[in-house]
Amino acid sequence: MSTISKPVDAEEAQIVERIYEAVMDQRLAPGAKLSEAHLCEAFGVGRMRIRRSLLILASREVVELQPNRGAYVAQPSAEQAREIFEARLAVEPSLVRIAAQRVSQADIAVLQQHLENESAAHHQGNRREAIRLSGQFHAAVAQAAGNSVMLRIVKDLVTRSSLIIGMYGDAGFTNCRDDEHTAIVSALAAGDADQAEGLMRTHLEHITQHLQLERAPTGAQDLVSLFGAGVAGAAGG
Repeated sequence: MSTISKPVDAEEAQIVERIYEAVMDQRLAPGAKLSEAHLCEAFGVGRMRIRRSLLILASREVVELQPNRGAYVAQPSAEQAREIFEARLAVEPSLVRIAAQRVSQADIAVLQQHLENESAAHHQGNRREAIRLSGQFHAAVAQAAGNSVMLRIVKDLVTRSSLIIGMYGDAGFTNCRDDEHTAIVSALAAGDADQAEGLMRTHLEHITQHLQLERAPTGAQDLVSLFGAGVAGAAGG
């Protein structure tokens, strides 16, 4: 996917964020068509702004651009989801074992702060923020292992699986459970590599159990009603 040559302006950034939020909050279903005309009406901007926004979302794998058909919310297949979580199960339990042997007090402090931030997001009912923070937690564990190659792999897998969880997770499920993250941090702080590895494996298995990959597109959605507040100070693009 080619990158956008011009900087993203504030209006386009807001359009991107609102569409992304709607996908992660399950207000836009996987496979839903994103009509340019309806998005123009909803946000009060011209087609070029909408097209640039859709290109950005496509580069993040949130939207699929189909030749001669238009833009659709991405619809990862059950097979793709299975492969991503198989990869996480292959990488992260081993990585957390390494982290248990190398973790510093500073790393533990970072992880403890993540736990506090996640807890706040859960209590506020902010599903999208909780998913984002949960992904950051897994990246922070990888960071503590001190292996830059595996860190890049984990970041890529977390990004892709967070989108799948947002789209297909139980509506009340926000990716990772606070108590499981807390237990992993406790094992890391104690330097217990066996326990940390086992907890991470069980944790990832629990995530996959909450995916509803049979969730089907809902057909045409009223984009004007969904996004009708437009963007602040909108002007033609």
